[in-house]
Amino acid sequence: MSGLVSAWRWDTSTVLVVALLGLAYGYCFAKGRQRGERLSTGRAVTFLLGGLGVWLYCGLGMIGVYSDTLFWVRALQVLLLLYLVPFALAAGGPLTVLRAALGPAGRKRLDAMLSGSVARLLTHPATASMLILLLPWALFLSPWYEAVLRHGGVDALTRIAVVAIGFLYFYSRLQIDPVPKHFTQGLSLLITIAESLADGILGIVLWLGPLIATGYYSSLGRTWGPDARLDQTIGAGILWLLGDLLGLVYSLVVMRAFAADEKRKASEMDAELDAAEERRARRKTVSRTAAPVEEDDEPVSTGLWWENDPQLRDRFRR
Repeated sequence: MSGLVSAWRWDTSTVLVVALLGLAYGYCFAKGRQRGERLSTGRAVTFLLGGLGVWLYCGLGMIGVYSDTLFWVRALQVLLLLYLVPFALAAGGPLTVLRAALGPAGRKRLDAMLSGSVARLLTHPATASMLILLLPWALFLSPWYEAVLRHGGVDALTRIAVVAIGFLYFYSRLQIDPVPKHFTQGLSLLITIAESLADGILGIVLWLGPLIATGYYSSLGRTWGPDARLDQTIGAGILWLLGDLLGLVYSLVVMRAFAADEKRKASEMDAELDAAEERRARRKTVSRTAAPVEEDDEPVSTGLWWENDPQLRDRFRR
């Protein structure tokens, strides 16, 4: 357990990407505040600490140090970079912060980009969900995984791609930032359940299936820690159980957003019904109000019909 705080390494790619994102977010946040935009400090803390902070630790801390040595540590790293880090980044509302820092022309260009066909395709529930569902399977059950272990460049690009795919998913599902199209939160809840099942199935496959990257792990000559089978079993349990735990947390967030969305829709419907009732009442009031009589018009008589005829009226009066 002491390795959690004592084991560190230098990882240029992680430091560079995290530093650039942190500086860009901080600059846009300060610029937006100067423009008078109301930006949430809590969301900024979530982005910087929950997102970039965990990402930095996954590359430089104990997880980064042992990710090339123990399978269960690599599984934990992938899980955090695919779910926890991008969830915190998306919850920080980076596009909202960016939009707040731009001028009118920049906002117009950003809105045009977000409403384009490419953005609509990437943020469609089928696209983002399929990517985040298939990524762990493709990574752990193909030669891609051993290439990540053997080549630092492939490792760095893969971790960036994992965060990017996770961010694309949570950005399109949380819908905190401006999105090309809003989808109901009920759909997000169904997708989250499907993802939890997929993570569980992958965990079972890794638990009961053959050992992966045996050539690489055998070449390490590791004499400490769990053996190869136990190491992969622990990693499978992390993907299964911790994946379900993170999915449960996200499901609670989605259910809260779903309840808020339903409440908003109910309020809008009540407002529409009240407006319609007010319009009906106004029309009834207008219809009951008599039109004013013009001065040149003859007054309408309320007597018998023959009393309104001049000849008959004079004859009967004689």
